[in-house]
Amino acid sequence: QVQVVESGGDVVQPGGSLRLSCATSGFNFQTVAVGWFRQAPGKEREIISCVDNSGKVVHFEDSAKDRFTGSRDNAKMTVYLQMYGLKPEDTGTYYCALIRNTCNKDRQLYNYWGQGTQVTVSS
Repeated sequence: QVQVVESGGDVVQPGGSLRLSCATSGFNFQTVAVGWFRQAPGKEREIISCVDNSGKVVHFEDSAKDRFTGSRDNAKMTVYLQMYGLKPEDTGTYYCALIRNTCNKDRQLYNYWGQGTQVTVSS
């Protein structure tokens, strides 16, 4: 049974940092890429970044390129999103989801979503 669980969300001040975790189980972790998505209040869920099965990080959101980094720990079957310099517009529920091998911008291609973790950036 595939399981995907996000954690690490919190309330932080602008300029702060957070590390989100996406813990998975129940499949061959080395065959999947993991995408990170954000859903802001009243908006659609959008892809931010993705870590492919080799550990390569792809940023689909321009603002993430200079402030976010991704990584994966194959032994723990976990992918991380390290966020620096957080801004109020980063506020939202963050989700991770799985896609076979390589990253893709199309949200519809991702399966096995977690329940999300809330990030609030506010002074």
